Amino acid sequence: MPSVIGNLKGFGVTFATMFKKVNTEQYPEHKRGRDFPIEPRFHGRHQLNRYPDGLEKCIGCELCAWACPADAIFVEGADNTEDARFSPGERYGAVYQINYLRCILCGLCIEACPTRALTMTNEYELADDDRGRLIFTKEQLLAPLYEGMIPPPHPMVPGTTDADYYQGKVTRSVAAQELARTREADDRSEPAAPVTGHEDGAV
Repeated sequence: MPSVIGNLKGFGVTFATMFKKVNTEQYPEHKRGRDFPIEPRFHGRHQLNRYPDGLEKCIGCELCAWACPADAIFVEGADNTEDARFSPGERYGAVYQINYLRCILCGLCIEACPTRALTMTNEYELADDDRGRLIFTKEQLLAPLYEGMIPPPHPMVPGTTDADYYQGKVTRSVAAQELARTREADDRSEPAAPVTGHEDGAV
């Protein structure tokens, strides 16, 4: 008898649902984020964040790639130099790729990131008919440059350390960074001076 009552309750739920209005979303004519809001905790496309002066937060540690259960992330780190600095500290992410054919949007990479360089946006339109376009590169994932930022490479704010960046003490770029960046760009663009004489006693 108890099983019969349980079955009747289950059928009752199904029967009541038959008379409810069907909630059909008219996509793509009506889109979330444009015509009605996206849920604030929704996890969509990834974003590589910047510090307030424009330097990148990613340090190329590859922890996100190790944490990914779908093996969807590829990271290749490189060393910063005084002539070409992309992030505070010693290293930066020179190559960064996310394969959205594999990504399951679980967010484990976000939890693994030690500098909050990687977060997830509300962007959900990731479908495509070309497999190659679903492998996003660093240039596609980088956050845009906002007011007060200058594009790297450029030096850190004078008198600061990488710890100051991690602790949020840097709030925007300064004129010295822009001046140094312009000088470095000019140095890279200048052709090498031609050799006009013999060296080391060569005849």
